[in-house]
Amino acid sequence: MTAGLVPSCSDALQALPTPVLVLDETVLDRNIAAVAASAREQGLALRPHAKTHKSIEIARRQLAEGAVGLTVATVSEAEAFAAGGLRDLFIAYPLWLDSDKTRRLRLLLEMARVRVGVDSVASAERLAAAIPEAERAALDILVEIDSGHHRSGVLPVESGAVAAAATGAGLDVAGVFTFPGHSYAPQGRAAAARDEAAALRTAVDSLAASGLATRVVSGGSTPSAAFADSSVLTELRPGVSALGDAQQWELGTIGPEAIAVTVLATIVSRRSGHLIADAGSKVLSSDRGPVSTGFGRLLDFPEARISVLSEHHATITGVDLPVGSRVRIVPNHVCVAVNLADTYQVLSSGGGVTSWLVDARGRNT
Repeated sequence: MTAGLVPSCSDALQALPTPVLVLDETVLDRNIAAVAASAREQGLALRPHAKTHKSIEIARRQLAEGAVGLTVATVSEAEAFAAGGLRDLFIAYPLWLDSDKTRRLRLLLEMARVRVGVDSVASAERLAAAIPEAERAALDILVEIDSGHHRSGVLPVESGAVAAAATGAGLDVAGVFTFPGHSYAPQGRAAAARDEAAALRTAVDSLAASGLATRVVSGGSTPSAAFADSSVLTELRPGVSALGDAQQWELGTIGPEAIAVTVLATIVSRRSGHLIADAGSKVLSSDRGPVSTGFGRLLDFPEARISVLSEHHATITGVDLPVGSRVRIVPNHVCVAVNLADTYQVLSSGGGVTSWLVDARGRNT
């Protein structure tokens, strides 16, 4: 291989300073279309998680392919997308409203329809006390249940009590949701989807026992989406599927052809047995999941591994390249890598490079 060149890498990318976050527009659009088609085939609404890409442009493309709205992680993410004209947002975590978040949520309800998660009687009652009844027309509530990930979420059998408390406080409870995050475990994708379906059925029954119907039964993750049970779910919320990352590659959820985001890096040092690239944890993130075989993968050299990561450097083994060569590193966890960048450098279908903002970068409150 000629020093400085990367297989399938355009001349426009070669001119970029490294390290830099690169988005392949063709792969992105193909991924968005595939996820939307899969949801339609299953008869499920699609509400992709925008905490992955944090981009108004990408969100608009997802909506154009049929997504019903967006999922976000925080009030400030919701604010960023609402300011960009996205009007149907689900904050998919329990909120505990202080005076600042209360003020901001009330303003957000003037701009968009907003769903909020609750997983306790206390959080539901606090939400009802914070938002005046006259301002709740655009507010829906979903009760979060724990389907096996054991993070937030009430036990499924207790969801009816939380929903009844929220309804009693004057809130509109649309249904239930969960995140089957244990689908990221080795060989856990199908099992997590089964756990999710069983937990959601129990939650629907729990609400029914409290005299409440469920209009929305929301779940899904990128690893488990292929095994989603449409007999109970009404909505899917995958995130990483739009961009891809090394975790999904190593889980077997996707192949390298579905990786839309990489970090373009330069080999700056070469020693016997390893190379050093100029992209470290401040660009790639230091996340390493249970299936990860290193701190990222090389898109064009799948046999290579990143064995050590420091702040500004990656130690690469399993491939030998000249100093000055450029490589495309696939981050283990694309959500974190995106949040470390101000912009995407977008490789267009025509081969040129443009820049898109990471609009919701750092929106953590």
